[in-house]
Amino acid sequence: MRRTERLFQIIQILRAKRSAVTGRQLADELGISLRSLYRDMAELIAQRVPVRGEAGTGYVLDEGYDMPPLMLTPDELEAAVLGAAWVAKRGDPALVRGARDLIAKIAQSIPQALRPVLLDATLKPISMRPIPRETLDMASVRRAVRDRFKIAIAYRDGDGSVTSRTIWPVFIAYMEDVRIIVAWCELRQGFRHFRTDRMDAVEVAAERIPERQEALLKRWKALQKLTPM
Repeated sequence: MRRTERLFQIIQILRAKRSAVTGRQLADELGISLRSLYRDMAELIAQRVPVRGEAGTGYVLDEGYDMPPLMLTPDELEAAVLGAAWVAKRGDPALVRGARDLIAKIAQSIPQALRPVLLDATLKPISMRPIPRETLDMASVRRAVRDRFKIAIAYRDGDGSVTSRTIWPVFIAYMEDVRIIVAWCELRQGFRHFRTDRMDAVEVAAERIPERQEALLKRWKALQKLTPM
């Protein structure tokens, strides 16, 4: 690990801790000697990073400190690019544009030394399964989920029967070969999992969901624990 990456990692460790972290703990986690750790801490302090403490007592990072934007390690950069590449292949058109724009913005913002990691990407999402395609406007569905609006759908079950439903979407699950909207169904008075490729029509309602998203998610998770596998 290069020293610049190690300095960023130290900041990340301190940000995640609520109490002081000793030099020994930091050195062990980073796999370096105490002497190297003390030099790194002196360098951070010289760069005006608000680290408090000293050798032997522990270090803390002042609350509210944030690193400059896009100070990424190679691992973080590869993770971001791999995720964006997967979305660019399997997302709806608006998400695809967002993924490509994200990669372009990262390319313009990262240091010169990290650009080969982006331009010569050695991690690529590959799948032998067909990419799911819907006829509905998934961008409007995603906005409804974010803004907490009900959705009216015409839904086809496995037998081909179509029913009209009003649902309270909780989240959208993106899988390899299908996308599923997890939602509370007013018709069935319970949680249901709706495949987007079985939705013949979708309309975002004007009425907001009367229950908080966190509460709906908590109820759904509790039911999953009770459902036998």
